[in-house]
Amino acid sequence: MGRCTPGPQSKDGVMNPIPFHQLPHMLYADPQGRIFEHPYFRMAGFSGAEPAPITEGDLMELPEFSKLFFIPDCPPVGLDPETGAWEVIPHIELEGKVTPLNAVAAFLEPGLVRTHLPAADYGRKGYTLPMWAYTAVGFRHGAYWAAGFQIEKNHKWDPRNYDDRDLVLAIREYERNQVTGPLVEHLKACATRNHCFAAKNLFLGRWEAPLPISRTCNAACLGCLSLQPQGSCEASHQRLSFTPSTEEVAAVAVRHLTHAPEPIVSFGQGCEGEPLTEWRLICDSIRRIREQTRQGTINLNTNGSRPEQIRKIAESGLDSIRISLNSALGERYHRYYRPKDYRFADVVASIRVCQEQGLYTMLNYLIFPGITDQADELEALGGLIDKTGINFLHLKNLCIDPAYYLQKMSGTGAAGMGMRCLVNLLQKEFPEVELGYFNQPVQRASSV
Repeated sequence: MGRCTPGPQSKDGVMNPIPFHQLPHMLYADPQGRIFEHPYFRMAGFSGAEPAPITEGDLMELPEFSKLFFIPDCPPVGLDPETGAWEVIPHIELEGKVTPLNAVAAFLEPGLVRTHLPAADYGRKGYTLPMWAYTAVGFRHGAYWAAGFQIEKNHKWDPRNYDDRDLVLAIREYERNQVTGPLVEHLKACATRNHCFAAKNLFLGRWEAPLPISRTCNAACLGCLSLQPQGSCEASHQRLSFTPSTEEVAAVAVRHLTHAPEPIVSFGQGCEGEPLTEWRLICDSIRRIREQTRQGTINLNTNGSRPEQIRKIAESGLDSIRISLNSALGERYHRYYRPKDYRFADVVASIRVCQEQGLYTMLNYLIFPGITDQADELEALGGLIDKTGINFLHLKNLCIDPAYYLQKMSGTGAAGMGMRCLVNLLQKEFPEVELGYFNQPVQRASSV
C-alpha cells in the first residue's frame, strides 16, 4: 500500500522523534494512587510490548474530560534524557525515603486515537485490568500530555454536553410524558449508573439513542463489555436480562425518531449480547417503526456473523450498519472474538450483503498500537475495503488490558509503523472512505 507520508515533524518521509530533554516528564503513582511527575526520567510509550519513539505529532494536551489511572504492581518505564535508554523505574528515593512506583495511564475522550500504550513492566501483575483504552501520558509545562490525536470532532459526543444535572430532570420529564416499560427502566440504569452517552440521549431527547434487545451472544470476545468470566475484571455494563417486546422497542424508537434532532436509533449496545441472535425481533420492530414514521436513521451495531439474517433485516427497512472487528486477518479476528457458530468469512460475506442492499456500511475497527499498525494488518484491511466498498471506517481504541491482549494475540513480527502513519496511508489509498469515530446519520429522501 505504499510508504507512510510525511507528518508534521518529519523529514524525507521519516517521523522524527522529539529530542529526549523536550519530552514530557514521566508520571508515576505511589502505593496510595497519588500521581506525581518524575524529576528526571521522561515519558515513554509502547507499541505492542516494546518501547517506541514519540514524535511531537503523537502528543496532545490531555483533554479536560479524559481520565487518569494508575496500574498497581507495574513499575513505569521511563526514558533517560541523557542516554536515550528506556529503563524500568521500580522505586524513587526522595529525602531518604524509598517509595515503590506504579505506572500511570490515561483514557482519552471520544473522538481521539491513541498512538502509544502506557510504558510499564507488567511482569508482576496478577490480575486483569478493567476495560479501558489505556494510553501513554506524561507531564510538561504544567499540563498533562497524552499520546494521541483527534480523528473526528463531533459536538454530539462531547462530554461537556452530558451534564447529569440536566439528565436527572430529563428522566423525570420522560417518565411523566413518554413510553414506560422494562426497556426504559434498563436504559435509565445505563444512563445513570454506567453513564452511557447514548442512553442519556434518549432521555435528553436528541441525536443517537440505544435499542438493546439481546440477552445472548454467539461470540466470547476477550474485551466483552457486558460479560466477563470469573477471575477476570468486572464487566463495564450490566447485560440486558430480558427480551423486550416489539411494542416497547417500536414505541421508544418512534418517539425518539419523531421528536429528536438528527435522530438515530441503534440496535446493538455494550449492555447486550449480539443483536443478530434476535434478528426476528429486529425485523418486526423496524417494520412497525416504519409503519409510523420515515424520519431518522435506524442503525444496527453487530459482529456481522449472519449474512442472511442481515439481508432480511435490511429488507425490513434498516438504514445503516456498523460491523465490528479487531483485525482484517482471520487468525487475529478469531483469537479476539472466539466465535461460537460462525467464521471470519461470514463477516466478510455480511459486509458484501450490506453493500448489495444499499445500506450505509461502517466498520467499527478496534485499534491497538503495535498490532493494528502492522504492515500485514494494513494490507489485509486494504484488501477488505477493496472487496467490500465500505462507506465509513471507525477507528475505535480497543478497551482492554494491554498485557492480556498482547498475550492472546501472540507475536506480531515487525515493529508497528505508527498510528499516524496508518491513518495517512488509509487517507491516501482510500480517499472515498471516511475515517472517524462516531455513527453517522443517513439522509432520507422523504419523511412523514
